[in-house]
Parts: sequence; C-alpha cells; structure tokens
Amino acid sequence: MYELVVQKLIQRGYHISFAESCTGGMACAALVSVADASKVLDVSFVTYANEAKMQYLGVDEMTIKQYGVVSEQVAHEMAMGVAKQAGSQVGVGITGVAGPGGGTKEKPVGMVCFGFCVEGNVSTYTVQFGDVGRNEVRTRSVEFVYKTLASKL
Repeated sequence: MYELVVQKLIQRGYHISFAESCTGGMACAALVSVADASKVLDVSFVTYANEAKMQYLGVDEMTIKQYGVVSEQVAHEMAMGVAKQAGSQVGVGITGVAGPGGGTKEKPVGMVCFGFCVEGNVSTYTVQFGDVGRNEVRTRSVEFVYKTLASKL
C-alpha cells in the first residue's frame, strides 16, 4: 500500500507532509520505507503537545478549547497547517487516544481523528479502533491513512 501511495504522488507531481500526534511519526516512517520517498517528502511534524500543534501547524487554540484536541476540527487544521508549512499538495493530520489511559466516555481509548488535505480540499474522519492496545491503535491508524490516501490520489 505504501508503494502505491508513493507511485500515485510521483505520478501527480505531489509532495506530502504529515502532522502526527498519537502515531508519533509512524505514518511518515511508513512512507520512508519506500525507496522513492525522497521524491515526494520534504518535511513532516510530530506535534504531540497542544502547544506544538499551535506553534508549528497553526492550529487555533480556540478550536482545541471548543472541540478538544482529539476532534475532526483539530485534525482538519493539522492537515491544512502542515500542507501550508511544508508547501506540499497533500497534508495529513492525525490526532487520537491510543491508550491505555486518556480516554473518556465521549472520546474513548482507540478513537482517532484524521484530516486529509489534497490541493486545499480537506476531508476528515473519525475511526474507533477500540481498546486494542496502544501500538495496535497506532498501527491501524497508519493503515487507515494509507488506504484513504490510495483512494484519494
């Protein structure tokens, strides 16, 4: 799947950038596992702290206060912000609750929000992977990102 996404990015002349929170760089690392990644990747960000999301991606503090950091609204701003900062045509934002703690009734462990910005058009998703373990949530999040990118590009 990673190779397919890289091929599609190359075919379209696109660059991609990631703004990752709960995945901690795994989505970018998956892309870099492909030999031609250097043709489509210049920069990505791991913005674990709210302050980093605001400083490096331009996420609005009021968005975080109003909707919470794990929200489609924040994922949207992360995706737009990373594309703008990196000068890329594709930006991906990922924010969620990987666990084992941190979940609430409204935002349980395993809930991850995604933003995909392609040429300025943003779509967002929320996926509930369940309380399947921290690293499994992260792995499934990366798989979701690449399946979604493969269908969008």
